[in-house]
Amino acid sequence: MLEMLVRRIIKEEGLKGKVDVSLVDDDEIKKLNRKFRKKDRPTDVLAFSYDGDKLLGDVIISRETARRNARRFGVPLGSEMKRLVVHGVLHVLGYDHGRKMSHAEKIYAKF
Repeated sequence: MLEMLVRRIIKEEGLKGKVDVSLVDDDEIKKLNRKFRKKDRPTDVLAFSYDGDKLLGDVIISRETARRNARRFGVPLGSEMKRLVVHGVLHVLGYDHGRKMSHAEKIYAKF
């Protein structure tokens, strides 16, 4: 389901290529967050964009943080995972936090 969502977002954005999504634990995402963002704590999602033709980027999601978020927001884990995938893919595709990101997230949340 999440793979189909990624492909659909890429297609809707008029792009070709692939975004890999990986699920990790809090320890792993904390290491990545420290290395690439200089923040020594776990986060829910990290996104890395590449200049490649076929691989557009990577989205890394912490299963543990996603589970905590779902409980905190009172939503099913599947819904939270979908939200994180959408958010991460949009970052890979060049969106930053702001109006465009919020608008796109609402549209793609319906997929």
